[in-house]
Order: sequence, then structure tokens, then C-alpha cells
Amino acid sequence: MAKKKVAKAISKTAAKAAKKAKAVQKVERKEKKTAGKSREEEEDDQDLEGILDKMQREWEEAHKVTEELVEGPPSRRANATFTPCPTGNYLWAIGGEFFTDDNKAYFYNDVFRYSPEKDEWRKFVSPTCPGPRSAHAVVSSPAGGGKLYLFGGEFSSLYQNSFHHYRDFWCFDISAHIWDRIETKMRPTARSGHRMAMWKHYVVLFGGFYDPGFKTNYLNDLWIFDTQEYKWRQVEFKDVDHKPSPRSGFSFLPTADGILLHGGYYKEYPKGSRPIGIMLDDTWFLRITVNEAKEGKSSAEPLLLKWEKRKRRTTAFTPSLRSGCTMALWAAKNIGILFGGVTDDDTSEETLESVFHNDLYGYQITGSGQWVSMMLKKPKKKGGGSTKKQKPAAAASRSQNDIEDENLGSDTEYGSDDESPRDHAVANKKTPMPAGDDVDPDDPEITRPMPRYNAMLAVLRNTLYIYGGIFERPSREYTLDDFYSLQLDKMDRYTCLKPSDVTIATTGDDESSDEDEDESDDEDDDDEQTVVDEPIEEAQKLAKEPDEDITAEEMVELTEHEDELRSKATAFMGVAKDNTRSAEDVISTPLPGETLAMFYARSREYWTQKAYGSSDNRGKLLRRDGFTLAEERYAAYKPILQEVERILAEAGLDEEEMRKGAAAGPSGSSGQSRNRR
Repeated sequence: MAKKKVAKAISKTAAKAAKKAKAVQKVERKEKKTAGKSREEEEDDQDLEGILDKMQREWEEAHKVTEELVEGPPSRRANATFTPCPTGNYLWAIGGEFFTDDNKAYFYNDVFRYSPEKDEWRKFVSPTCPGPRSAHAVVSSPAGGGKLYLFGGEFSSLYQNSFHHYRDFWCFDISAHIWDRIETKMRPTARSGHRMAMWKHYVVLFGGFYDPGFKTNYLNDLWIFDTQEYKWRQVEFKDVDHKPSPRSGFSFLPTADGILLHGGYYKEYPKGSRPIGIMLDDTWFLRITVNEAKEGKSSAEPLLLKWEKRKRRTTAFTPSLRSGCTMALWAAKNIGILFGGVTDDDTSEETLESVFHNDLYGYQITGSGQWVSMMLKKPKKKGGGSTKKQKPAAAASRSQNDIEDENLGSDTEYGSDDESPRDHAVANKKTPMPAGDDVDPDDPEITRPMPRYNAMLAVLRNTLYIYGGIFERPSREYTLDDFYSLQLDKMDRYTCLKPSDVTIATTGDDESSDEDEDESDDEDDDDEQTVVDEPIEEAQKLAKEPDEDITAEEMVELTEHEDELRSKATAFMGVAKDNTRSAEDVISTPLPGETLAMFYARSREYWTQKAYGSSDNRGKLLRRDGFTLAEERYAAYKPILQEVERILAEAGLDEEEMRKGAAAGPSGSSGQSRNRR
């Protein structure tokens, strides 16, 4: 027994000695290994934690979010989003655009938060965020401390020579104030003017438009994003299924049983004629149910969706036909609140007559749906006597022409029974209301915001908020910056939280200015007509003749280098949309679909001036020299233009559409891209 203990002790001692020797050998090996290292390598090994700390600090600095208390609401803008916070008593305003008096477009990507309790605005700036845009869509979710989901929108160059539509998808963490871009293999196509709604944990997206520069394509596809699985999927319907037509700028409100869609806008393109804007006033309900049969079947769709078209039960309190009047959801009453909008008379090729509205409507979503009264209530007179109605018959008989003269569209059946003075609607907000027997200072109608369309609209608890929007005179567009609130549960009067700083010119000034310009143009045309007729006629003649500008040798070269020509044509399309080009380059370059006659007609002054410096001819002969220079320029670009036209034809545009695009000019003067009613 003693021998066993001794042997065991010797074994332990030997094991300890072996372990110690092994440790010594390990240290020796490490010393030998580091002996050959440079000083920099040793410092690199030792400072690994320091490097990681530095990288962490740099990342935090690059993703640092700043919060700033700002005075008043955001700057003048329209086509932004105004979203109630799902986790607090706030409103979130994101993006938008500002169109200046000198036809410049500015786009924003800033994020503002409004607190009604403190009447304060805060601005949040993050290095990682969506690009500047307008006409995008945002929905909110209370999950994870609160999220805002943003998709799509558009951006244009300063003078709107080129447009870009987004198809990116972002998530804003409300608690951390950080943007995160969501990348998925499948997602909706690029678009603007679409709408989204949050139903349970699904983001539902519908419609919108895409404008490649020549023709606006309106959409009616339906997409669903699962915020739990982070996947998009497109909902397919059968050809026999009823569904809304393509549109943009519509209302899209979520309910417990589905989503309500109302109204919108699109353009028809009659062959051989100009585009015509169409306003919509139909109402649809997207009924959504959870597919209970999905359990155990991974391939089954999680939701069952069906479009149901709603019939108008009554015309009482129904808004007149209009666009640019998206509704906001009053969740407490399950009512959609509609404000303002614009009614266009687009039947004339010469002018577009528009009536702008500032009236208020409500749509009861439950059941089969119906429009309800949202009239402002007059205060009762002191002494207990009731207010005598002033000529209700006269008010009800006011003609639409009278309303159009005021540039207002308030439906008297929907508003007050009295004929309310609203001259302030088309003047500077700082101008006081006229005093007199006809003005009742207690009349709530005098507090109504001025007419507009595409305003930012949101309902937080029981209060409606209206910010910004667009108002137009015949020749100018005004982006507004006023801010109003209205307690929907009281309907007493609007509260102006921030008056407008925009001064709107009177109609007479615009008209006289236009007349002067027209007279001047007529005089110029009379002077030049006899001079330019012959070159234009010659250009038109050449345009009808067989293509002789390209020689046989050039045709062979084009055939041999087809890929190279396609590359040049693609590059030309990109350069043509570059807003940084000089005015000289823009006007002296022919456009796809543009004939020689069209090209010379829009650039003749440039070529005449060009010829003036290199020719001794004057008058008619100088014009002819200018035409020769234009013809040479057109011939040089013709092979590339033909290839561009092939590319556009492959994209689905016919010859007539290309010519319309060319007629609009390189600056897009037709205004089709801006008209997002």
C-alpha cells in the first residue's frame, strides 16, 4: 500500500515537471518567433484592440444622428409625406419638393418631427438616409419601438431636364432615429405617386406612375411586403377579376378588414392627339383575410385579397370631381378626411382651366361606405337666440362660374349655409379681411385655409393638420408654407399655426403680362415669317424625301459597327438628359423623333446668329446660311438618332410618341412630368 502511494506521488511530480518543461519550451518558441518580427509588426499585434476601437469610433461618427430644434415648420414644400407617429403624439414629415417662381425644382430628404403639445419642430439628420425626393409613400408600424417604411418617389434636375424615379425601400427606426435600407431580390418597379397602407404587419403598395421622358405610364399593380419575413411579393389577379384601373395620387386608407381606395388621376394618350388628364372619383375596397389553410403548407399564400367596387349610395356631401386631394385617416371614427384638390378643364388644346378647392369632406369607411357632412359649426349668439340664416337660397344658387372666378371650389351644400366671404383665399395671408356689414368676425369660414392641391394631410388623435401644398395662377405655380389645425370632434374653426409668407400675384397682372408677351410674339412672327418660310419649307421637303443623308459607305460602316452605334446611342440618351449641359449645346443638338424641319424651327435663331459671324450675307440669304449649318448638324447626328429611335421603339414608343417628345423640347416644356395631379 505504501509502495503505491510513493509511486503515485512520483508520478504527480513527474507530470508537474513535464508540464513546466512544456511551458518553458512554449515561451522559448514564442521568443524565437517574435525575434524575427519588425517593430511595426510587434506594435500591430499589441494594438489590435486599439485598431478595433478606432474603427468603431469612425463608424459611429459616420452614422451619427443629429437632432436640432428648429423654428416653425419645414420650408415651403409639396408632395411630401405627413405621417402620425405610431408610438407617440407626434407627426413625421419627410422629403418633398419646392418649385420656385423662376421654374427651378428643389427636392428634400430631411426628416422633421412635430410635437403638438409643445408646438415645436425638430429636425433629424443622418448620414445614411434616402436621397432627396417627392411623391414617395410612407407608412408607420408600432412594432419594434416604431418604424416608418418608405418606398419610391422621384427626383429631377434643377430645370427638370431629366427625371429619376426611385425603387429603393427604407426603414426609419423611430426610437434610434436611424435609417436602414432594405435590400431584397424582388421588389416593385420604380415609381412615383403611388400609395401604401399598413395592414397588420404587411406593407401594401398600389399604383403610381413612371415617366421615362416621353410618355407617363400609370400602374395598377399590387405588392405586399411582410415586415416579419422581409419579403416582397406581387399579388396576381385573374383577367376576369374586377380591379381598379391604373392611377396615381389616390387615397389609400387601412381598416380592420382591408384597405379603402378612392379617386386618383391618370392620362390618356389618344393616337395622333395630345395627352388628356383624367380625374377619377370611383371607390374600391381591398378586402383582406388571413389564409387559415396556410398552416402546414409553405407554398400557400398568407393572405387572400379581393377588390370590391363600392357604389355611391347618395350624392349628399359628395365632393365634386377633382384630383390632388388624398385623404387622411381619422382612426378614432374610422372616417377618411378629404381636403382641397383641383378640378381641371383639360378639353382645350390652348389652355388648361383649373379650379382649386379648400373644402372638407368625410368618408365613413365601415359598411358599404358613404360620404358624411364635415361642416364648420357657427357659434351661438349671446342671449340664447339662434343665428338667423342669411339667404340660404341665394347661397345654394351660386353658380359654378362664380366659384371659378374666385378660384375656389367649396360646395355650399357641404359648407356653411351662409355665403361666406373668402377673399383672403387668393391674397397674401398678412392682408386683413375687409371690414363691413357683410363680414361676421365669428364666421368660422374666414379661418379656412386658402385653396390648394397636394397638401400634406394627417390626423393625430382627433385633430386634422394641413401643411403646404400647391396653388396655381394661369402662368405661375406657388408652393405654400402655411400650417393649420382643426379639431374634428368640435368642427368650430381652423387654427393657423403658421401663416403663409407667400405673396400671390393677382390674376390681372398675369393676364396683362401674358397679353404683352403675346403681342410681342405676334410682332416678331410678322417680321420673321417671310424670312424663314423658305428654309422651313425646304426642310419639310427634305424630311419627306427618301433618306439620302447617309451614304452607302456610311451604311456599310453602320452595319459593321452596330454594337458601337448602339453604345453611342445609349451614351447620347444619357447626355441628352444631363442638366449640366450649356444652353448652346442643348438648343444645337437634335432630339430623337425630331425631323429636320422641327429641329430648325426651334433652333433657327441660334443658327442665324452662328451664320452671322462667318457670312457676309444678310436678310433672307443669312437665314439660308443658318439653315445650311442646321442641316449639317442634323446630318451628323442622324445615324445616332435613328439608333436612339430604334431603342425607344423597342421600349414600346411609336413614332408619334417620339415626335411628341421631341416637340416638347429638351426642357420638357409640356409639363407632363410635373403634372402629378
